[in-house]
Amino acid sequence: MQLHELKPAEGSKKKPKRVGRGIGSGHGKTSTRGHKGQKARSGGGVRPGFEGGQMPLHRRLPKRGFVNIFAKEYAIVNVQTLNDKFNDGDVVTPDVLLERRIIKDIKDGVKILGDGELTKNLTVKANKFSEGAVKKIQEAGGKVEVI
Repeated sequence: MQLHELKPAEGSKKKPKRVGRGIGSGHGKTSTRGHKGQKARSGGGVRPGFEGGQMPLHRRLPKRGFVNIFAKEYAIVNVQTLNDKFNDGDVVTPDVLLERRIIKDIKDGVKILGDGELTKNLTVKANKFSEGAVKKIQEAGGKVEVI
């Protein structure tokens, strides 16, 4: 088989319907839109979700929940990640984490969680720490600093 012999599978390519191209095409005159009415007009038709004037489903259902405008969203890093990506004696800050692409965005700060093992002596500076993370960092001989 040569490159010039390649063809698409039978029936996979379909020509578009050409409407409004004369009587002989079968799609002339009204261009498959029928006669008159809202759907026959330019820009006609109803908006998505319109139910003919009946109260639409999205307005019949109750609203649920709320958004806490005071909520803070922290970028999360586990101690296992710190163990994998840093060497003994390194200082870990949010800027270093961002630079090394461990986190994508600092958001409202960085929180260190205690999932995994930590064997390296690190100085970790972050906005928040879980109790487990503080315990593991200090057991490994490191320091914890809240920014």
